[in-house]
Amino acid sequence: MDTPFHPSRPSVSALAAPLVEALVARAETLRLSVTHSAKGARIVDAGIVARGGIEAGRLIAEICLGGLGSVEIVPAPRFARWGTLVSVRSPDPVMGCLASQYAGWSLAEGDFFALGSGPGRALHAKEKLFEELGYRDSAASATLVLEVDQFPPEPLIDRIALDCGVAVDRLTLILTPTRSLAGTVQIVARVMEVALHKAHALHFPLDRIIDGLASAPLPPPAPDFVAAMGRTNDATLYGGDVHLFVDGPEEEAAVLASGLPSASSRDYGRPFGEIFAAYNGDFYAMDPMLFSPARVTVTALETGRSFSHGAYNEAVLDRSFA
Repeated sequence: MDTPFHPSRPSVSALAAPLVEALVARAETLRLSVTHSAKGARIVDAGIVARGGIEAGRLIAEICLGGLGSVEIVPAPRFARWGTLVSVRSPDPVMGCLASQYAGWSLAEGDFFALGSGPGRALHAKEKLFEELGYRDSAASATLVLEVDQFPPEPLIDRIALDCGVAVDRLTLILTPTRSLAGTVQIVARVMEVALHKAHALHFPLDRIIDGLASAPLPPPAPDFVAAMGRTNDATLYGGDVHLFVDGPEEEAAVLASGLPSASSRDYGRPFGEIFAAYNGDFYAMDPMLFSPARVTVTALETGRSFSHGAYNEAVLDRSFA
């Protein structure tokens, strides 16, 4: 088990709360719709009926990071056709990415299913990951981001509030369909979280990951869920770049760097949509090691040496995005 973090970690819900209020205050200009459930939970539609957009997705991505990261949309010459990157920085990538941004809370009610991400997860804190992090949040309000194309049912909304330990009218749910502009941005902004999740799977001690930078190309949205899911995954798998700064022996930093890139997976080399179809749509039959950035650099803070592995694959991006 990883070394537990000190319990005095900041509240990701409290850090994200002003970002949520700022998002809602700009709802009209961001093309968002804000409604309320029967008991007063706030529902922010960022792409189901409302149009949403790129700036909304950027702000939602920062909310997902629990106030522990910044997200920018920047021009870059990394690829010939795809010249815009989603860039992510975090001063505390383990907390921002794993304790908040990671879509780890399974939510179901009748035919409705979604994975919850964002700071509200740390209020529930029933995932095994929180035991390993040694962290559970406490706050008066809760926010979750759901990657869905339908509104959640009332019983589920009430249960989420109960599980977060907040009144229903202090709960905000932000809905971002994968096919939407906002959904595309907030999913691609998970490029560093994907690297952190794989570092965890490789049993690298999470408390040694001190800082991080990441980026991935912004793909065009797709009109249906499967194509949109393929493009947003390919942005990371074949175009993502992550730089982690870690404590500990440089030999272990080198091993981490060699194991992180997506090219280490048996399923690497085709657009995600083709891989998904080859497994008959069974997400869990795919190699979990595929979900990684294309290129990774790990810097050992103890010695200052950096280790880089992986490479971009523009040809696959062109097949996927075009």
